[in-house]
Amino acid sequence: MRSLRSVTRELPAGTDPLDGLAAGSFVWSHEGTALVGTGVAARVAVATGPGRLEKAAGEVATLLGAIEVDDPLGLAGTGPLAVGALAFHDGQESELIVPARVVGRDADGRAWVTEVGPAPASARGAVVGPARGATPTQVRGATPGRPPGLEPTSFAVESAGGRMAWTAGVRGALDAIAAGRIEKVVLARRVTVWGDQPFAAAAVVDRLRRSHPSCFTFATPAGFVGASPELLLRRRGRWAWSRPMAGTVERGGGRAEDRRRESALRSSPKERDEHRLVVEDVKARLERACPEVFVKRPEVVALSSVTHLATSVTARLGTPAPTALDLVALLHPTPAVGGAPREAALAALAALEPFDRGLYAGPVGWVDRRGDGDWAVALRCAQLDGRRATLWAGAGIVTGSSPEAEWAETQAKLEPMLRALVRV
Repeated sequence: MRSLRSVTRELPAGTDPLDGLAAGSFVWSHEGTALVGTGVAARVAVATGPGRLEKAAGEVATLLGAIEVDDPLGLAGTGPLAVGALAFHDGQESELIVPARVVGRDADGRAWVTEVGPAPASARGAVVGPARGATPTQVRGATPGRPPGLEPTSFAVESAGGRMAWTAGVRGALDAIAAGRIEKVVLARRVTVWGDQPFAAAAVVDRLRRSHPSCFTFATPAGFVGASPELLLRRRGRWAWSRPMAGTVERGGGRAEDRRRESALRSSPKERDEHRLVVEDVKARLERACPEVFVKRPEVVALSSVTHLATSVTARLGTPAPTALDLVALLHPTPAVGGAPREAALAALAALEPFDRGLYAGPVGWVDRRGDGDWAVALRCAQLDGRRATLWAGAGIVTGSSPEAEWAETQAKLEPMLRALVRV
């Protein structure tokens, strides 16, 4: 492979990487931080089969470590990055890319641009200039607002399998639980949305990040977009964090009713048991690679249409420290999106779900040359393809679950993306 060189330079304060967002970008946005990547300097194919994520983590670390780097900032997210979304199942291929250009901003408002390109001997000591076709005003994002052009104003929804298939799947999962084969399995629904105009990924991302600033808003160049509330793994130096979510109630009916439902969520044996399974699994897996793991008490997280139980898990890394992607490989899929025990739950999914999940519920995010990175679970997401958008939503099935209640939960989880898809 050709040698690559990465150059990072600071941009003026106030730069917003998301201003004038172009189609075909990688986007990552969360609580004021942002990364926008364009172009491709290198690719890492993620093959199928057991160990695919561990192998990909090693290949990414080798690739990024071989790049010649000029990075005076040395912040998380500066320098060359590998970014993308990874398939949920081992049987589907996916890929990560090293963008040719990344404009970023951290929580303190410090902004930068990183460019990655060929590194001929004559380029040593040179400064990479603006990206092909970019001007300084484009770099600074002088044109805020939604991208121009037509967008859908109405849509039709088709549900794969329908209500009867869902009910049969939940009952099959409950039978497996009663027989002792599994403790929990997360069943998903897939729906197709047809718009009266093609869906614009940049416009959908803009609406998602404005309406869900506490979520991890993301987009890939292939049109996979979403706003996930669930942090799978963050690494900064010698520390890593995860924030698994499981246990859900719908919101609605006013403030007093929402408080009543939150109280019921906290006290529900079913919801607490479902949540416990996830947290215990995350803790046990992190302990394989980290000398110390600390678990906080569960908390209630209120989103636009649902409220979740969430628990923050913190890990002190050993030596040598695993990268963010190494830890993602260790954790995925958690019982929050697969089930428990892992292998038995995945076998149940193969028998009960009538479709391939694709990138839904897989890891999405970025990792830098130092091994730092942010990865979310790809939830509240859609795959955009012209006038068609494919959406997914899941519900954890445990003892005490009912097909009706879990259907209602998936409906509530679909609402944020449905609202973001169509301009009103």
